[in-house]
Amino acid sequence: MNMEKMSGAEALMRSLLHEGVETLFGYPGGAIMPVYDALYDYRDRLNHVLVRHEQGAVHAAQGYARVSGRVGCAIVTSGPGATNTVTGIADAMIDSTPIVVVCGQVGTTLLGTDAFQEVDVVGVTTPIAKWSYQIRRAEDVAWAVARAFYIARTGRPGPVVLDFAKDAQTALTAYQPATVDFIRSYQPVPPTDDAAINEAARLIDESERPLVLVGQGVELGNARAELQAFLEKAQLPAGCTLLGLSALPSDHPLNMGMLGMHGNLAPNVMTNRCDLLIAVGMRFDDRVTGNLQTYAKQARIIHFDIDPSEIDKNVKTDLAVLGDCKRTLAAVTARMGEARHEQWVEGFKPYKEKEYAKVIDKAIHPQEGALLMAEVVRRVSEASGHKAVLVTDVGQNQMFGCRYFKYTQGRSVVTSGGCGTMGFGLPAAIGATFGAPDRMVCLFVGDGGLQMTIQELGTIMEQQAPVKIILLNNNYLGNVRQWQAMFFRRRYSFTPMLNPDYEMIARAYGIPARTVVERADLNAAIEEMLRTDGPYLLQCAVLEEDNVLPMTPPGANVDEMLLEI
Repeated sequence: MNMEKMSGAEALMRSLLHEGVETLFGYPGGAIMPVYDALYDYRDRLNHVLVRHEQGAVHAAQGYARVSGRVGCAIVTSGPGATNTVTGIADAMIDSTPIVVVCGQVGTTLLGTDAFQEVDVVGVTTPIAKWSYQIRRAEDVAWAVARAFYIARTGRPGPVVLDFAKDAQTALTAYQPATVDFIRSYQPVPPTDDAAINEAARLIDESERPLVLVGQGVELGNARAELQAFLEKAQLPAGCTLLGLSALPSDHPLNMGMLGMHGNLAPNVMTNRCDLLIAVGMRFDDRVTGNLQTYAKQARIIHFDIDPSEIDKNVKTDLAVLGDCKRTLAAVTARMGEARHEQWVEGFKPYKEKEYAKVIDKAIHPQEGALLMAEVVRRVSEASGHKAVLVTDVGQNQMFGCRYFKYTQGRSVVTSGGCGTMGFGLPAAIGATFGAPDRMVCLFVGDGGLQMTIQELGTIMEQQAPVKIILLNNNYLGNVRQWQAMFFRRRYSFTPMLNPDYEMIARAYGIPARTVVERADLNAAIEEMLRTDGPYLLQCAVLEEDNVLPMTPPGANVDEMLLEI
């Protein structure tokens, strides 16, 4: 067979197209120049988005992946270009986001010589990626790319890093597309024990006070319909993790709210009252469990997960149901009986009413004073018909955003969960507009986080990415300030922020902007933002010492939530 010969760089282009890639986020440099030269001839088939910093490329790829369900892709150069991706790779790993990062590298003859912009990328990223591999030969490109995308998207998704030596980019090879659907040492979906399915159904049937914890695994497994059928057959109340919030519609009668440190009172309290805890695609993060010594000790625990390493890692379970939750949930649903649990479900109501009266009503319906973050979030959600994609940065904007936005569709929450990366929001929102071009993307960001990746306003300007940026400006590093207020005697050590004129900065990038100080102007400003084609920055001057409540103090029991401070 006489195969066409081409450079390793062009083989990369062909391989990306073979994997169905349409959009790339990247930044060129010396060691990746042959790839960018090859990309020049593929501009009509591969849409390259030039970011303003390599960290932005990876976060944008994450945002793209989270809303689309596809593998995000970033391309950067060697040395500092590669090391600038490390934060995003670590973020993608802990939040199970499928991305492939291609880094340039010095030529193979220079490896290990401390050549200009040489960094041991494989050594740096191996602990924070599903797979890291150095491509040293052009003939290995097709195989490496196929393997990378297979590993990134299958099983528990995650990031893969390809370190591409420069001479491998320029060398010629006979190209043939490769497909990888099996790796001997890699089992993406563990086998499901049929006895575990039967036992799960039995435990649920015998339970009088069941509670389901819904994690992002439901979204990653495309199992929203299976989850609802599971809950509704036996009237199982559920709480959602931060990343699992849109796996279940906000107004579903069995959705009891968000779990965790800044979650809702009812599901947190009932975690320590239930007799059966059913975790689906979640990892029992410390922000969800609080004090592990007292967490759900009265309950039997079933853990549905695709990753065997999560079983018994933090919380000892009574039964593990391994496998793809789209299949395992359906299997258990078919075998369990119908039930109502009316008295148990009704028992959540007093806690919901208490939280509403003491926290929520005051937060979304303030009568006077400065704007509150919660009311801004809720009004934007309402104005968008609760159909927008929520993207947040990290901090108070994140907690208020996730608590007070409402969700009617899946894949509607893009936030940095496990890593808590400030600066995530702006580039992730850009990626989300490419991953879900038919949906509105609303970014809630604080004045601190915005400045960490503010250069990506240049990407928005160039791409006219229609990100609706809602800046909740309190002139503080708000989340740290809240902890200083609660646990450090209000000693506000280096948390007040001296801020620039963000509206002027946005306009310098050609982005329409408006600032709201008075509550009476908020609705009109939101309507103007949503009516405006393309990007928009709405700066809201919010109460400086607003606090996210309820809150489980660090180290406290999950049901010991503070409703006021």
